[in-house]
Amino acid sequence: MPPQPLVTRVERLEERVTILERLPERVDQLTSQVQQLRTEMRGEFSAVQAEMDNGVAAVRAEMHSGFAALREEMRAGDAEIMSHARMLHEELVSRFALMQEGNPRRRKRR
Repeated sequence: MPPQPLVTRVERLEERVTILERLPERVDQLTSQVQQLRTEMRGEFSAVQAEMDNGVAAVRAEMHSGFAALREEMRAGDAEIMSHARMLHEELVSRFALMQEGNPRRRKRR
């Protein structure tokens, strides 16, 4: 490859220097864009976090309400079962009493 003339070499060098001179400005622009992106992302993440916190609070409140209703239903069911059990017990006691009326009393052995 033949040596390039000095004028061509200088022109190329000037082009390279011009490109290199623009680099700090481009880096500054890029830095600004990255900072802007970070700010936007921080805001978005905060908004998402707030929505999640609200959602979790709503789910907890709904679960608390649901469990309270379930406990109340269970208490009502327990009361109903106990009432039915008392009725069956009383019925059984009365049947035993009727059965005892028909049998002569036994004497106690001494």
